[in-house]
Amino acid sequence: MKILVTGGNGQVGSELKEISFQNNSYKWFFSDISEFDLTNLDKIQVFLDNVNPDVIINCAAYTDVDNAEKEFELAEIINSKAVDKISKWSSKNNSKLIHLSTDYVFDGNSSIPLSEEAKTCPLNIYGKTKLHGEISCLNNDSNSIIIRTSWVYSQYGKNFVKTMQNLMSKSKTINIVKDQIGSPTYAKDLAYAIVHIISHNKWVPGIFHFSNEGEISWFDFAKSVKKYFDFNVKINPVLSSFFPTIAKRPTYSLLDKTKISKTYGINIKKYEFSLEKCIKIIKDEK
Repeated sequence: MKILVTGGNGQVGSELKEISFQNNSYKWFFSDISEFDLTNLDKIQVFLDNVNPDVIINCAAYTDVDNAEKEFELAEIINSKAVDKISKWSSKNNSKLIHLSTDYVFDGNSSIPLSEEAKTCPLNIYGKTKLHGEISCLNNDSNSIIIRTSWVYSQYGKNFVKTMQNLMSKSKTINIVKDQIGSPTYAKDLAYAIVHIISHNKWVPGIFHFSNEGEISWFDFAKSVKKYFDFNVKINPVLSSFFPTIAKRPTYSLLDKTKISKTYGINIKKYEFSLEKCIKIIKDEK
């Protein structure tokens, strides 16, 4: 089985690459923008024809939430139009497609964990373009799987944990938002969940939610980062208005993971367990 991973140098792509070294039963192909530029829509079919994968894991995305407000066309091309091309190819060629999406397709007005059937209503351009990509997937390839996730971090790339590590190592006091609620996702856990789905004896298409367990704020997340890095820093809880941003963020985006857990038998780990594991890896890299 040949597996193509787009966005191979991103957080989830990098974790999948690590897993691939341990799994020789599949033939893995990792692409990044230099090999597979999703902004070049005319070349997408040509690239996929050449690779001819049995499975496509689409990790590539335009993820700069604030800049997406100014670069709508670019975000729409990568997050929607490219997905339209990929999902049409996967359907025509009977290739299994797993497409990663986001909690930002929701407006954040819920007070209970969001199921896959919850109403979508994105607050910003990034969320809108990701929702457009989901719609293309579902319309073009009824056999595709969409995995929505949230607050992704890992030892790779730029993310909240790495940002906190840098700030806490240099500052005596930091301010962190307390009124945005969700749950972090360790990219390694998501990567293993994806491989589990591919290896499962039954392919069940549709939308699934995945993150680690735990209902927390960014402030709570920062406190946990401080704990596992053992930093000596004061963390002040502040409202979102303390940090004005170009794009609006959902205030509540906790995902209900019941469906993916029951359908594929995936064990959802508590966020603190995974965070401690990730931080240990980051420490050991020094």
